[in-house]
Amino acid sequence: MMSEEILINTTPQETRVALILQGAVQELHIERTLSRGLAGNIYLGKVVRVLPGMQSAFIDIGLERAAFLHVADIWEAKPHDTQTNTTPIPIEKLLFDGQSLMVQVIKDPIGTKGARLSTHISIAGRMLVYLPQDSHIGISQRIENEAGREQLRSKVQSFVSPEEKGGFIIRTMAEDATDVDLQMDISYLRKIWSSIITQSKAQPAPALLYQDLSLAQRVLRDFVDDNTSSILVDSRENFLRLQEFATQYTPSVLPKLMHYRGERPLFDLYGVEEEIEHALSRRVSLKSGGYLIIDQTEAMTTIDVNTGSFVNGRNFDDTIYKTNLEAAHAIARQLRLRNLGGIIILDFIDMDTEEHKEVVLSELHKALQHDRTKISVSGFSTLGLVEMTRKRTRESLAHVLCETCAVCQGKGQTKTARTICYEILREVLREAKQFNPKEFRILASQVVIDLFLEEESQHLAQLGDFIEKPITLQVQAGYQQEQYDIILM
Repeated sequence: MMSEEILINTTPQETRVALILQGAVQELHIERTLSRGLAGNIYLGKVVRVLPGMQSAFIDIGLERAAFLHVADIWEAKPHDTQTNTTPIPIEKLLFDGQSLMVQVIKDPIGTKGARLSTHISIAGRMLVYLPQDSHIGISQRIENEAGREQLRSKVQSFVSPEEKGGFIIRTMAEDATDVDLQMDISYLRKIWSSIITQSKAQPAPALLYQDLSLAQRVLRDFVDDNTSSILVDSRENFLRLQEFATQYTPSVLPKLMHYRGERPLFDLYGVEEEIEHALSRRVSLKSGGYLIIDQTEAMTTIDVNTGSFVNGRNFDDTIYKTNLEAAHAIARQLRLRNLGGIIILDFIDMDTEEHKEVVLSELHKALQHDRTKISVSGFSTLGLVEMTRKRTRESLAHVLCETCAVCQGKGQTKTARTICYEILREVLREAKQFNPKEFRILASQVVIDLFLEEESQHLAQLGDFIEKPITLQVQAGYQQEQYDIILM
């Protein structure tokens, strides 16, 4: 297997992670400090006020506003035996003012509302979710193979000794996990819980006991494997923090962790900044001269393969075949790089031979093996399209870095200046039939006014004669091409 490098670039406002394979960026992950949120954080809270009428309580967890805990989210209030019809215990019998309580944020504070809390603690690992108060072993609904579900459940059960408290939920990631992966996850989650318990006894409420892992920490836990040759971190402070985290939770990663001290920015050195720009454009050039066109819509993503200027093969069929083979690898990389999820339709250039189609499909499957996200690919349809799905794990790169264009409102095109001119002429005519001003003044962008003064001056003059009213023009510097106003003077 080829070795992979991981680059971690940290600034106070954001953390960016790039995965490099054979000198090319394969994945990009970005986490902004402002959007990290509090969901998943565990606090030692203090009960400020119990409200029996609302069956809820306000809890101080050290934020500006008190957080909110409803009786339905109190673990002790729910019956945990087989008698499901038992009525829950009322909140006033469970909590009292001034009481210290371990809570987890399940919903971030929004506007004037405080954070929503639960006392049912869960800690997510890579393969498993640890439930320290429960004893059962659950399994994700998304693992559909019944035999596989039972096998996984009994495997995890065998790793948990009877005297150890706590249950687990097996995540979809565990479907292909090895025994070592599962055991490491169990050990990691137990260490975290032990640290939370120790902290909760050592400090007074309100206190933060556990913060959901940062992107850099998740990289050490989830991304590093035997193929990772090095992890370069460009911030000394972050490097020391990661070293401390690795020592405690992922010791096998320590030898690969390095502090980058170079003068040149880490992402510039590896060409990552340039790659981010490319990952936001519609067109992706292939080395052969062919290219991909990637269109991301609400419902699906379409990727179209084109030959472009590539005509080097012995014949046209050969050219198409080679372009499609190259495109298969480029597509797999772009899916990871842009983090495209959901339904994806691939439109390879039409191939006449079934053998060529099979080789291209096989090459695509091979290229997709590096992807850590769940993917399913169907063969060529009757229309010659390949349909595939890629699990949505987080926002795509374009959604993180970009917003809808204010000029075209996401259409991807704007009306021409001439189209706007003709719209304005129709609007003036409509207004002239309803109102009787002394003059019509047109406020529009420079390019539209220029057109009225030059090529469209005759049409403007004709309209003025027809409505028997003067029409004046005024450039509005801030107006976009499609913006205009007609003022009745």
